[in-house]
Amino acid sequence: MSRAILPPLAPTLLREPLSAPPPPPTPLPTQTRPEGAGLGPPSGRRRWQRTLARSMFVTDAASISLAFGLAYLLWIGPQPAEITFAGLDYWVLSVGFVLAWLAATTVFRTRDHKLLGAGAAEHQALAKATFFVFGWVAIISLLFRWNLSRGYLLLAFAIGFGLLLASRLAWRVWLRRRRSRRRLVARTLVIGGTRSARTMAARFETDPSSEFALIGLWVPDRSAIPDESLHVGGLTIPVRGVETDLSAILDLGGIDTVVVTDTEHLGHDGMGELAWELEGREIDLLVAPNILDVAGPRIHVDAHGAMPLIYLSKPTYSAARTFRKAMFDRCIALGALTLAAPVLITAALAVRLNGSGPIFYRSERIGRNGRPFQMLKLRTMVDGADRMRADLESSHDGAGPLFKLVDDPRVTAVGRFLRRYSIDELPQFVNVLRGEMSVVGPRPPLRTEVDLYDDTVRRRLLVQQGVTGLWQVSGRSDLSWEDAVRLDLTYVENWSMLRDLHIIARTARAVFLGRGAY
Repeated sequence: MSRAILPPLAPTLLREPLSAPPPPPTPLPTQTRPEGAGLGPPSGRRRWQRTLARSMFVTDAASISLAFGLAYLLWIGPQPAEITFAGLDYWVLSVGFVLAWLAATTVFRTRDHKLLGAGAAEHQALAKATFFVFGWVAIISLLFRWNLSRGYLLLAFAIGFGLLLASRLAWRVWLRRRRSRRRLVARTLVIGGTRSARTMAARFETDPSSEFALIGLWVPDRSAIPDESLHVGGLTIPVRGVETDLSAILDLGGIDTVVVTDTEHLGHDGMGELAWELEGREIDLLVAPNILDVAGPRIHVDAHGAMPLIYLSKPTYSAARTFRKAMFDRCIALGALTLAAPVLITAALAVRLNGSGPIFYRSERIGRNGRPFQMLKLRTMVDGADRMRADLESSHDGAGPLFKLVDDPRVTAVGRFLRRYSIDELPQFVNVLRGEMSVVGPRPPLRTEVDLYDDTVRRRLLVQQGVTGLWQVSGRSDLSWEDAVRLDLTYVENWSMLRDLHIIARTARAVFLGRGAY
C-alpha cells in the first residue's frame, strides 16, 4: 500500500486527565469542528481510564467499609463486643468481608472502562459481585454450621449495595457531564460507508453516556470527493477514501478506537490485516453489525468454521404478557397508590378549588391488540378542552399523528404544576390494577393516532400501554414523533423484567427534574 499522508482532519480532541486540566486544542489549517475532535497526539485515554478505575476503587472501598462499620454499630453495638465468631471479634470478620467484596468487584470487572456510564450493565456487574460474595458466605455457613449473625450480614448487604449503586450513580453523572463537553471520550475512526457513519454519529451525539466521538471516516471502496465531509448536528466529520493509506492515518496518532461498519469491502484478509495493523497500538477495534435498537440480551456471538456469527434472538414482547408481569404491575401500582395517597388527595383538592369541572379526566385510549379503554388522569385543562382542540390544530408542535403544544392555553395554572411532576398521571395506576395498562410500556395512543399507524408503528399495540416508558425517561414531551415511535418499538422488541425496573428507577429521576413536561 502507498504511504500517502492524510491531512489533519480537525482540531485535536480535548483531553482531560483527572488531576489536571487538558491542554488547549491546536487549530490546524484544514477542516474545523466546533468543540470537536480530530487526529493528533495520543489522547491519554488509557491513563485517564486507569486513573478513573483507581478512583472508583477508592469509593467502592469506602462504601463497603462504611456498610460493615454501620452494620456492626447498629446490630452488635459500639462497645467492645462479647459476640464473637470462632473466637474472632466481628471487627476482624468485617475486614475479611470487605476484602472479599472488593476482590469480587475486581473479578467481575465492575470498573472496566466498557461499563463506565453504562447504567444497567454496570448495576448488573455489581449485583453479580455482591450476590457471589454473600451467596458463598451463606453456603459455607450452612455446610460448616457456622452461626454467623444474619442481621449483621443483612444490614451490611443492604447498606453496602445501596452505597455502591449511589457512588456509581455519582460517577456516572460526573462522567456524562465531562463527555457532554467532549472530554474523557474515545476518538473514533469509522471504516465503512457514509450512511452507516452518519447514523452512528447521530446516535453517539444523542447518547450522553457514549464514550465515542467520531473524528473521521475512511471509505474502503472509493475515492473521496475533495474536501468531502459529513455534517451531523454541529459536527463536521472529514471523509477519506482509497487515495489515502489507512496505515498512514493510524500513524498520525490521536485515534483511540476503530469501528468497522463495512466488512464486505475489506474482506476476511483485510480484517485480519487491520487487526495486525493495530497490534502494539493503544487502539481498540470494534465491528458494528448495523443492527439498531436491539438490546444486548438478544445478541449472542457464536463461532462456526472459525468464523464469528451473530445470533439475533426473536423479539421478546410475548414475555410481557405473562402472569409474572401482571403480578409485578399490580404490586407496583398498589404500592404507588398507597404511598402517593396524600399527594393525590391534595392534588385533587387543588383541581377542585382551581375552577369548575370534574376532578378526573377520562380519555379513550387504545390498548393492547387495539382494545379501547378509559384512561384516568387528574384534570389539568379547562373544562371542555377537547372541544377546543380543532382551533389549535394549525399551531401544534407535534409531528406525525402526535398532537402537542408547548404553551397550550387550555392548561390551568394548577395543571401546569401537576404535569411538570407527572402528578396528574397517578390515577393511571388504577388502570393498572384493572389490567388495562402496565406500569411500564409504550405511550397510550388516541384512536385518531392509531388510525394513522402503518404496520410498523402498529407493533406498539402488541403489549399493554404504560404509565411510564422509554419515552418518559428519554425526553417526555420534547421527543419528536419518530423518536417516540423508535423508543416504544425498542421497548416492545426487547422487553425484560430488569429493563422495567431500570426504567422505573429512571422515571423517578425524570419526574423529579421535571424536564420535557408540558
